[in-house]
Amino acid sequence: MSDLCAPTFEQLARALGFSCEEAGGLVEFRNPLALENWTLPVLELTVIVGAILTLVYAISRYRRHGDATNLALWFGAIAYLLIIEPPLYFPAAFGIDEHVDTMFAHNVFSVDFLWGRLPLYIIAIYPMMATVAFEIVRVLGVFRRYGTFIGAVCVGFVHHAFYEIFDHLGPQLRWWEWSVDNPMNQPMFDAVPLPSVVVFAALWPMSLALCVQFFVGRHVDRGERFTGVQVLWRTVVVGVLASLGTAILPLPATLIGALTNTTLMGTVYAAELVAITCVAVPVMVSQWRRLRTSAVTAQRHTSPLVIRYSIAYLAVMAVLWLASLPAYFGAVNGITANGDPIGNLWYVAACFLVAGGCAAAAATATPGTYRPSDLSGQFAVSGDAP
Repeated sequence: MSDLCAPTFEQLARALGFSCEEAGGLVEFRNPLALENWTLPVLELTVIVGAILTLVYAISRYRRHGDATNLALWFGAIAYLLIIEPPLYFPAAFGIDEHVDTMFAHNVFSVDFLWGRLPLYIIAIYPMMATVAFEIVRVLGVFRRYGTFIGAVCVGFVHHAFYEIFDHLGPQLRWWEWSVDNPMNQPMFDAVPLPSVVVFAALWPMSLALCVQFFVGRHVDRGERFTGVQVLWRTVVVGVLASLGTAILPLPATLIGALTNTTLMGTVYAAELVAITCVAVPVMVSQWRRLRTSAVTAQRHTSPLVIRYSIAYLAVMAVLWLASLPAYFGAVNGITANGDPIGNLWYVAACFLVAGGCAAAAATATPGTYRPSDLSGQFAVSGDAP
């Protein structure tokens, strides 16, 4: 596969400690105890378990209640991944290398696909985190009360908080390496490209949620049920349109960057994120208060399994961040003694507060639903859940 080892990727791979030319074929397995550091297998296990749990949850809802929303979300996220990621890994193979250079390289993990480009945990993180964000918003009843678009905005907001905790830690722990000289990664927000902070953390899950709720979720809320074939074609459409949405939603920043400079482009990116926040926060807070004071619980959607996992995810990420703090505080000019860039701790702290608050709001939206002894009923809900 040496013919696909672009110079930029090879440079990033060597910085991470492996060689592009030595990476395995379509799939490769490694000893998890022999990876770059102990945080890699911990991250892998956490994310892959979450993906499995959310898939089980999606299948359970469909089999028991004919609710295909989570299936479309889970596999729609996979379809989105398969559309978006391969061209970024192999721009020459897709004939776009004159316009798109390698933007990043993942480190090698226990299970890798596509000649060291695509770790299994990256495949898993798309549907896992999309489900966590979507279910928190759905539990709060935002889609039912405010509609598809506002619900999707809230999903983007929640996803952003959970994702940026992970996004700002990865470069320091060598989970991946960004090509900081690539214009598409500008401007940088400490160790993370601002386009990643906005587009991949907020806008793509917003686009996915919008498509899932439009093609599936709102119909399910009205009592409609879909056959397997209907779910399949809707899922494919969701993946394709969500990919298009990811190109359309950041267009203001993209066009301004092309016409002016990266500084102004970064300002517009930040403005988009602020706009999402200004919509989502009052909606979610008011909806949580409404649910807490309402006596009607029969039609509320609850999701104990997903909410519990979201809390476990935050706990694991907190441990990983705590383990990284000595090197973080010892960094000079944003670079650790090992030569790794650091993220923005204050931004991550804010994301922890937001993500934890969202999970807590979902867990307490229906008083009495979540009981410590309810482990055997992780799919049990009030009214419309399994």
